[in-house]
Amino acid sequence: MESYLKLTNQSQGKDRIFRATQYACALTRHLLQDEPLSKELLQKLKSLESNLSSGRKLLRLGNTLNSIDAAKKNLQLSDPVLRFCLTVANINRAFYFICDNVLWARNIGLIHNINKENWSLNATRFYFLSLIMNLTRDAYVIAQIMVQRSRDRQCQQKLNQHLSESPDVAQVIIPQLDAFLFLLIESLKSHPSVALDTLKNVCDLFIPLDRLGIYHTNAGVANFCGLVSSLLGILSVLKPNFKIKP
Repeated sequence: MESYLKLTNQSQGKDRIFRATQYACALTRHLLQDEPLSKELLQKLKSLESNLSSGRKLLRLGNTLNSIDAAKKNLQLSDPVLRFCLTVANINRAFYFICDNVLWARNIGLIHNINKENWSLNATRFYFLSLIMNLTRDAYVIAQIMVQRSRDRQCQQKLNQHLSESPDVAQVIIPQLDAFLFLLIESLKSHPSVALDTLKNVCDLFIPLDRLGIYHTNAGVANFCGLVSSLLGILSVLKPNFKIKP
């Protein structure tokens, strides 16, 4: 089991590169769709995007076990909020990958008697719920960091100096709000892994929101957010210090 998990973990970097390229192709197609001389290029980009999507589905075949294993490990966390959020997030990711694997088998002709639209919609729902849990974890971690920073003497001095140097802002904006924003920015600056994970999850959220009809946006915005999220994912692989823990 450990050898298999190690093997599938190594494929995550490739999946993120494929994902970034896939969204880059989709974004380029959206930007060039009204250009009269780009029909051949658009067709090539569409073909490349389709091939990358199929390749990603193949690379994700083992991710169900990864998610189940992560959920089991998260059950051991001492913090009840983190334990709940991360366990539920990984369980939903496991269901998402199951749906994704079924769709892959449907696409290559291994199975036929399934409703592709329903399976795709269910996959999006599980993905959405996983993102909601991850964002809840991010908000909880940020709140903890802000509480710690508010008790730090050095941070308190910087906050007082900030408020004294911008009295006009403090008069226009509620002073408590100004202090909250200052603490939030300082907290994110001191913990870049949390900031990057939050940004990544927010960008990812636009994709299922649009597909589920909760918040409609255009293809350009969704593909741009997917590209940014993918690049942040690659960065977390290249720089482990930028990967949030747990």
